[in-house]
Amino acid sequence: MAGPLHELTVAQAGRLFRSRALSPVELTAAYLARIAALDPALNAFIAVTQERALAEARQAEEELGRGHDRGPMHGIPYGLKDIFETADLRTTAQSRLLAAHVPRRDCTVQARLRAGGGVLLGKQSTWEFALGGPSFDLPWPPARNPWDLSRSPLGSSSGAAAAIAAGLCPAATGSDTGGSIRMPAAACGIAGLKPTYGLVSRRGVLPNAYSYDHCGPMAWSAEDCALMLGVMAGYDPEDPGSLDAPPADYAAALARPVRGLRVGVVRHWYEEEVRAEPGVVAGLDAALAVLRDLGCRVADVRLPGLREFGDAKTPITLSELYALHEGDLKRRPDAFGRSLRYRVLAGALVRAEDYVQAQRWRAELTAAVGAVLEEVDLLVTAGSFTAAPSLDPDEPPTFLGAAVPSITGPFNTTGMPALSVCCGYDGAGLPVGMQIAGRPLDEGRVLALGHAFERATAAGRRRPAEAGMQGAPAPADTG
Repeated sequence: MAGPLHELTVAQAGRLFRSRALSPVELTAAYLARIAALDPALNAFIAVTQERALAEARQAEEELGRGHDRGPMHGIPYGLKDIFETADLRTTAQSRLLAAHVPRRDCTVQARLRAGGGVLLGKQSTWEFALGGPSFDLPWPPARNPWDLSRSPLGSSSGAAAAIAAGLCPAATGSDTGGSIRMPAAACGIAGLKPTYGLVSRRGVLPNAYSYDHCGPMAWSAEDCALMLGVMAGYDPEDPGSLDAPPADYAAALARPVRGLRVGVVRHWYEEEVRAEPGVVAGLDAALAVLRDLGCRVADVRLPGLREFGDAKTPITLSELYALHEGDLKRRPDAFGRSLRYRVLAGALVRAEDYVQAQRWRAELTAAVGAVLEEVDLLVTAGSFTAAPSLDPDEPPTFLGAAVPSITGPFNTTGMPALSVCCGYDGAGLPVGMQIAGRPLDEGRVLALGHAFERATAAGRRRPAEAGMQGAPAPADTG
């Protein structure tokens, strides 16, 4: 083994398990020790399942030892975003509304990871109901970015991204309604995939907005995301939005050649409509040069504007959010964190006509992106406009969310797969991300390009300094 245990990828750990050079118990114990040492400053975990993790690791070790191999996640420690329901284990959505919520069943994703021999380390921090945050007025403090504890890991899959970057786990689950996998992945320098809408079941995952919600893998690399997706994906009749798609071997797809791929760069989103920070633009420029060196045919393309996607998304997601929370908002508004309460209230103002027209506009935008994807194989754009922002407890909540349009939300509108990978670092040493998006159910090609890029560059190989993750006090509960 080269390097410490906590820097192993899922793929590397799996190979070591099968060669008997490493045991799942040894790896799990190393992560549990690291969580105990570093998480008090990071707040990446809401709950750590130490006894359960060790028991599952012992079972995996015994099974692998006698040749019973359940697949790529067998013996691999992972974390679950705390909106993924777990049987007999509290699932809070980081909200007072569910502070005592103990589900009777595992969500489908957890059931599949468990059946695949994964080792659950615990439940990880999110924004309240995967939307309201970062919030300092809740019983659980928001996660901090291990690259700089004064900064946010973004959200809402904040604990998952922070934990992976800090070496507290090699893999985790995330959800993505407007960028909640890809934005934290970019801010923390890891990989995160939002699959095609319906490819991964949402049964038992607490919703944000039904028609935009996606679930997906987060890990250090595109390769690890492919291994996780192979376990997580699959038709689920209990999810009305689930796709009954043919099974795919995402790990095998990583070997596809990328030479000759037509890559369309959506440059106008991050250079014209919103001017991204210089470090982000420089990272993208360097990444595009790598793609050209790999033999890709790289050219700029134009898609509908970001605000056009926002005009479709906002009425839909606000309406669906309000429908989910109307009862609690009327009965016990004080139980909501301030950030979520503001955003739920906005949904009360959306008319049925607005919702219907937004769905029509969404269909037109999806068709427009699909037309461009008939001319190119993949789309590339920035993963965010900035590196990780400051984590400010005094920042006031906003009624409709961020004033700057989202560069991740368009691919939730279209339901197409989109992967974020680290493509460099800004002048302060903070990671920046690149998005790779493709046609529906073309995860194999998306992951193959991400994997080829990661193998060709040093981007994504840095780790945050451990000394910087120690000693920061947890923010006070102001609720």
